[in-house]
Amino acid sequence: MSETLIAVENLDKTFGARWALRGISFRVMPGEIVALVGPNGAGKTTLLRALTTLARPNAGKILIGKIPLMQHPNAARGALGFVGHQTFMYDDLTAFENLTFYARLYDLPDATARIHAVAQRVGIAHRLNDVTRTLSRGLQQRLTIARMLLHEPAVLLLDEPYTGLDKVAADMLDAIMLGAKNEGRAVLFSTHDLERGLAIADRAIIMKNGRIVHDLPRADWRDLAGFMQIYAGVLGDK
Repeated sequence: MSETLIAVENLDKTFGARWALRGISFRVMPGEIVALVGPNGAGKTTLLRALTTLARPNAGKILIGKIPLMQHPNAARGALGFVGHQTFMYDDLTAFENLTFYARLYDLPDATARIHAVAQRVGIAHRLNDVTRTLSRGLQQRLTIARMLLHEPAVLLLDEPYTGLDKVAADMLDAIMLGAKNEGRAVLFSTHDLERGLAIADRAIIMKNGRIVHDLPRADWRDLAGFMQIYAGVLGDK
């Protein structure tokens, strides 16, 4: 795979008179992990929601691989795996039933074997028969990660994915993202846990007030302290 897996050009999104995204342009290549960082209200969640078809931009262009997302959202969704603030799970179904529902949406062959494989990978195989609302927040997050992996998407999009995860689960998630990189997938995730996020990222995109203010390759920061110096300078700019 050599083509760009995420291409965003001049993306705008407004809510009434307020700009949530303005002139957003960037690309993510196969085998690349990109961390999306910035203060609350910077536009990170809105951007990820636009990339997952959950929010419609006012202007601009998004390509997922060669698929124009706004024109062919269903085809684009087949190439996307998403972890967001909401689990998008049905509380009264078991974990297995939820994953079965999504497997049918993706028309997966041998869905039961795939469900057990991803459940084992995220450490919830022993809880598949539990009703989802009875699971802890951390286990629900693991279930959401399992759903993201179910159809082996080319692009992984994650919004604050470490929320609710203990250290073991967070390490597991890091391994999943690094595994996706090694398999030639693209990973874009937002995080406020800069120490953990920057440890696995190839690039860091800093957002502020709905704009990208820096797109930094890993070579531009030596360590967390070096990155924080850049980050503090950006946030201090008016």
